[in-house]
Amino acid sequence: IGVGVGFQAGKVVIDNGILQLTIANPEGYLIGVSYGGVHNVLENRNHESNRGYWDVVWDTKGYSGTDWLLGSKLNVIVENEDQVEVSFTYEWDSTTWNKSEVWRIPANVDRRYIVLRGSSGFYAYAILDREEGMPAANIFQIRTVYKLDQSRFHYMAISDDRQRIMPMPEDRESGLPLAFKEAVLLTNPTNPDLRGEVDDKYQYSCEDKDNKVHGWISFDPQVGFWIITPSNEFRSAGPVKQDLTSHVGPTSLAMFHSAHYAGYDVTMSFQEGEPWKKVFGPYYVHLNSVSLDRDFHDLWNDAKHQMTQETRSWPYEFPLSKDFPKSVERGFVFGRLLIHERYKMRTMMAGSYAWIGLAAPGEAGSWQTETKGYQFWTRADRNGGFIIKGIREGVYNLFAWVPGFIGDYVYIEDIRIVPGSVIQLGDLVYEPLRNGPTFWQIGFPDRTALEFYVPQPNSLFVNKLYTDSDHNKFRQYGLWERYAELYPDNDLIYTVGESDYHRDWFFAQVTRRTGNNTFKPTTWQIIFALQDVIPSSNYTLRIALASTTRAELQVRFNDPEVSIPHFTTMVMGTDNAIARHGIHGLYRLLNVDVPSEWLRAGNNTIYLTQAKHESPFFGVMYDYIRFEGPPRTT
Repeated sequence: IGVGVGFQAGKVVIDNGILQLTIANPEGYLIGVSYGGVHNVLENRNHESNRGYWDVVWDTKGYSGTDWLLGSKLNVIVENEDQVEVSFTYEWDSTTWNKSEVWRIPANVDRRYIVLRGSSGFYAYAILDREEGMPAANIFQIRTVYKLDQSRFHYMAISDDRQRIMPMPEDRESGLPLAFKEAVLLTNPTNPDLRGEVDDKYQYSCEDKDNKVHGWISFDPQVGFWIITPSNEFRSAGPVKQDLTSHVGPTSLAMFHSAHYAGYDVTMSFQEGEPWKKVFGPYYVHLNSVSLDRDFHDLWNDAKHQMTQETRSWPYEFPLSKDFPKSVERGFVFGRLLIHERYKMRTMMAGSYAWIGLAAPGEAGSWQTETKGYQFWTRADRNGGFIIKGIREGVYNLFAWVPGFIGDYVYIEDIRIVPGSVIQLGDLVYEPLRNGPTFWQIGFPDRTALEFYVPQPNSLFVNKLYTDSDHNKFRQYGLWERYAELYPDNDLIYTVGESDYHRDWFFAQVTRRTGNNTFKPTTWQIIFALQDVIPSSNYTLRIALASTTRAELQVRFNDPEVSIPHFTTMVMGTDNAIARHGIHGLYRLLNVDVPSEWLRAGNNTIYLTQAKHESPFFGVMYDYIRFEGPPRTT
């Protein structure tokens, strides 16, 4: 059966014999999806505009709010038996700017749906286009939201080991709110098996590199609804940026840009008159079904298979917007990354399994706050070899970071991609920051705090999904409170050569509750011995941070009472990863020059004070700490 388009009052209907989409005309929000014997997999009790929609959180001078990217005109781009593509557009109008109650984001909007013959799903994408002369604006979030039928979809799946029966929205409403609105203790849930658990949508966040397929399953009939994102090129801030997936509603999200786990550092800020255009998507919404006598997990397995197929098909050949380039209009880059670390090995080492990507030109590490352009990332092989395919036309820098080594690499020469580009970069050499030999180190440099001690949650505030998962236990609620329980009288003391960072280094340096909703700073100590101190020489302390939230990290050597710290960061970071059950946010590397006068032969103590204490969520997560001796003279 081919694909067809029909029109009703205020609606356009696309049908390929497998599924049927009903879309508001000309607004463009999704009213209904009929599939597998289900009249509408979306929540019919919601207002038609509150089922499947885009939204953008933004502000400008005099206004802050949400734009739903509603269209004012429908265009049928193509209609034949093999494909239908429809476009809902809105042209920004300067004559109505700030003169009506409804403020529209200063950009032209083109939202599109594609349905193909034989496909049990649909594609969606949007193009935002700022022209010269448009007002200044800040964009904080861009996403698509799907709210599914509450009576059917109760089982959520994000990965092989993150799947479960979920609470109902009314369970959250009747539950006990915890430290912030997103976290609720389920006290009288519809499903009694969930009583006593914590629900929080941030417990189901995911790094973009892993956020390829997630969704929901209905048990009767056995139907699945899945968001498949075949590429990260249109997402913000690189492959390890974390974001939401699916959560209680039942709700599924396609996230393109947000401040989650990064804060204000990733705000899209546009100056007055600044032109910009970006294509968000296409992504694929996949629906599948199996008979009642089949294992419902087959729906998840099929969704993973479909994700693989979509990923292999990227970039798609069928979208008809001139702003979405086909394969022949793109280029690729290849080469090899080597590492020169003279205090580790005299010869070059392979940049094994490095993350390597192209992003807008900038300083080393700038990719993790870059939000306006496209990014293209890959993982190097064991020998440091890499190929980056499907790169859009443009000017880029090549960036990299390597697990096991601190810092960021940038190839400072611009890489210019034109249609058909094949660019061989040859051997690239990364020299990680280092002044001298390692005297001691704490942790492993992988940009997370996962190797440190993550405690078990309070038994009153558990999400059972993570009780037997070591690599996900940081997602439990309230872990910041466990610090004061584990260290009731004195703060953490780590002795180099005796302590074990897996056991003795708490995953986050947080504040200490003192009662009446007040908190105080914490000071951690690192005790280490030096056989002697070389006079008039410089040592180096390197502190790699995995996350910071309204923190000021002060460093003192051998004197905790010195009024002016030997080093301070001042206030930094709005990651909020501690509250949102993350194990990292934005990466920061601090390099502290340590003159020999601060040290002494014998035992030394470094005092790390997190000085800001207005909230239990202010603090830092460490990735790695290294103390280096003076440079060798030979």
